[in-house]
Amino acid sequence: MTAADFDITAARPSDPEAAALIHRHLSQMAAQSPEASCHAMDISGLEGPEVQFFVLRRNGQALAMGALKDLGDGSRELKSMHTLAEARGSGAGRAMLAFLLDLARRERAAAVYLETGSTEDFLASRRLYESFGFVACPPFGDYAEDPWSVFMHLDLRAAA
Repeated sequence: MTAADFDITAARPSDPEAAALIHRHLSQMAAQSPEASCHAMDISGLEGPEVQFFVLRRNGQALAMGALKDLGDGSRELKSMHTLAEARGSGAGRAMLAFLLDLARRERAAAVYLETGSTEDFLASRRLYESFGFVACPPFGDYAEDPWSVFMHLDLRAAA
């Protein structure tokens, strides 16, 4: 699969297919992390004015989602990256991440940050982020140190 095999469009988190993706994401995160360490945004959070939310489709079927949250300081936070289990390995997650980073660059964001899980369940995600140049960093924004979390950063100025 190539990025051309996917269609990525802006979406409203409350739209039925987006809401279904969000529900699956929240259920998976709740199963993999303690509640206090689960930082996934729900539909109302993803509909905030500082969030740009996208759905990736192949042949009209919603397979993945991702969002960028404006942190108000010239940087963005990657939020709600999720690919359906049955679509993993298809390149959907890689295509979504490339799309979101390209958008952040076009909007002249200085950096992109993310929080993801520290357990083995999140190893594939961390490797994907590392393959795009993300490196570990201290907690950012409102986050605090948490053994269940890994914080990562990509300096878009250096990566340009």
